[in-house]
Amino acid sequence: MFKSGFVSILGRTNVGKSSIINSLVGEKVSAIANKPQTTRTVIRAIVNRPNSQIIFIDTPGIHKPKSKLGDIMVENAFEVAKDVDVVVFVVEVTNETNTIGKGDRLILEKIKEAKKKTILVINKIDLVNKAKIAELIELYKNEYNFASIIPVSTVKNTNLEAILDEIEKNLKEGPAYYDIEEYTDQTTRDLVEETIREKALKLLNDEVPHGILVEVDKMKKRKTMENEPIYNIEATIYCLRESHKGIIIGKNGSMLKKIGTYAREDLEKMLGIKINLKLWVKVKEDWVNDAKFIKNFKLQK
Repeated sequence: MFKSGFVSILGRTNVGKSSIINSLVGEKVSAIANKPQTTRTVIRAIVNRPNSQIIFIDTPGIHKPKSKLGDIMVENAFEVAKDVDVVVFVVEVTNETNTIGKGDRLILEKIKEAKKKTILVINKIDLVNKAKIAELIELYKNEYNFASIIPVSTVKNTNLEAILDEIEKNLKEGPAYYDIEEYTDQTTRDLVEETIREKALKLLNDEVPHGILVEVDKMKKRKTMENEPIYNIEATIYCLRESHKGIIIGKNGSMLKKIGTYAREDLEKMLGIKINLKLWVKVKEDWVNDAKFIKNFKLQK
């Protein structure tokens, strides 16, 4: 019997949702950075198994919105959870007192309202002792009847396959919605924009990254003089302030060059083609509250 279904991954910002998805899929489909609110859009990632097709939907991290963009991000995350077959709720284990924080509590209440089959994934278990993990498991067991609770570590690749096994158990019989060669429904343009933004997130200091928007202006495939295929890609990095523009460009263009180099290397591996990448930086003040810019982030039904 072949099974299929859609799975939403919910969690606070920076708990490792995108790292889990990328590890399970085996390809980079979500931006990863050690900064909150890395994922802005709803991204589908596909896992094909011998007896099932699992379509993951990586959603923005739940946080307290500070802009119209933030409002849309949180709204998207909760909207997706209403329509999926299984929810994967990701929390992280820490050395602090084991209580459920406000963000996790909010997500938990939404899960209770939706009454969805939910798998609790406790991430970052490599950072604490087994007693702390056991305490957290007991705490969540008393809150909701989870389909299963799985402690994992993306750093040490611990128990990740168990997530797929548990999801498959909770899916119904159904067809493959995507070709078995596909691993995401993102376009090449989406992947380029996400990759550039990820490199900026990793390289820039804290005050700049979340005021960044990347838009591809041109993408054209051509042949080199040696008759090799190459992508000419031009993209603009938008930021909120003139001072941020200077930081992104860096002294003598050093930071922008570094962002472009790292993005190009990743994209060449991902797309299997040579990339000629040109980047520009422009200021668009308060774009996170500009309806024209943020309309593309709203979930389309």
